[in-house]
Amino acid sequence: MSFFRCERNSLRRAIALAASAAMFVSSTLAVSGLLDTAAAKKPDYQLKIATLAPDGSTWMKLMRELDDRIRQDTDNAVGLKFYPGGIQGDEPVVLRKIRTGQLHGAGFTGVGLGEIAPSLRVMELPFLFQSNAEVAAVHAKLDPQFESTLSDKGYKVLGWADVGFVYLYSKDRVEKAEDLRANKVWLWEGDPLAQAFLERAGVSPVPLSITDVMTSLQTGLISSVYITPLACIALQWFTRVQYTIDVPITHAMGAVVVTDKAWAKVPEEHRPVIENLAGEYFERLRVATIEENKKSIDVIAESGVEVISPSAEDLAAYREIGKDVASALTGKLYDAALLAAVTAELEAQRARTDTP
Repeated sequence: MSFFRCERNSLRRAIALAASAAMFVSSTLAVSGLLDTAAAKKPDYQLKIATLAPDGSTWMKLMRELDDRIRQDTDNAVGLKFYPGGIQGDEPVVLRKIRTGQLHGAGFTGVGLGEIAPSLRVMELPFLFQSNAEVAAVHAKLDPQFESTLSDKGYKVLGWADVGFVYLYSKDRVEKAEDLRANKVWLWEGDPLAQAFLERAGVSPVPLSITDVMTSLQTGLISSVYITPLACIALQWFTRVQYTIDVPITHAMGAVVVTDKAWAKVPEEHRPVIENLAGEYFERLRVATIEENKKSIDVIAESGVEVISPSAEDLAAYREIGKDVASALTGKLYDAALLAAVTAELEAQRARTDTP
């Protein structure tokens, strides 16, 4: 088969995938509109929450189900009002709106959480985690500490909603860290962790809001991005790249948080109900996110994006960069004790896994 025929087939697959996604979102929006009409009565108190997650996504589907359950179990005393798809702006913009009282909270990725409590970014150090079991083990050990840190900053965690493993996607072939230097790599504007990683790799990144990435890929302002497979499909970035590396560069955390001020307005008798329901739904979301990211990897490969496997030598070089970044950010984003606690639990989990 000729190169051009492969290109045409890849394009047709990408268009078909995009069309299917559009039809799914359209039908889901129609259904959610009917549900909104059925539940037209506004609850006595609503927590207004913004998110980058697109409407029609599993994330939003489960959050709307959570809202329905909260309304039902509190006799419509409390509800959740979501603003999906970044309609309230990028995470730094949303955080400003929260601080001025326009919003009560948000579903933040590590970037937004790091703006509130920088130490949490220890969970997103490059090449730190190698499996979802490792991530779960460290969360189980340290979430109480993370939640206490956020509480000190005036925020209540409704639930952890990690985004998943993040991969590099590019228009040009990238295998070694050195190959990145010839690329115009996107940097999520205001993200000190990603900036430290790219600078250590010798890259001069292009800082942009996440809402500007698709246009920048189309115009050639950038040629490489990093994101989870599921989000790569949801945002349609996969239609603008040709290559990906099959080793994740980091694991992206996430959480839904609201201000203590907003949480204090929730009637005290309803708070345990909301917390119990949130525990149930965020666990469902965790499992669904892992599964959908796995499926998304296959979908992206089927669309014609070539998967590259770095050599053992190249992978070792990437991991050395990760160690350098971890050392460089100690005392800046997090203290040495927190990094030690994370690595200790990580090593303990690996020892448990290796034990016959």
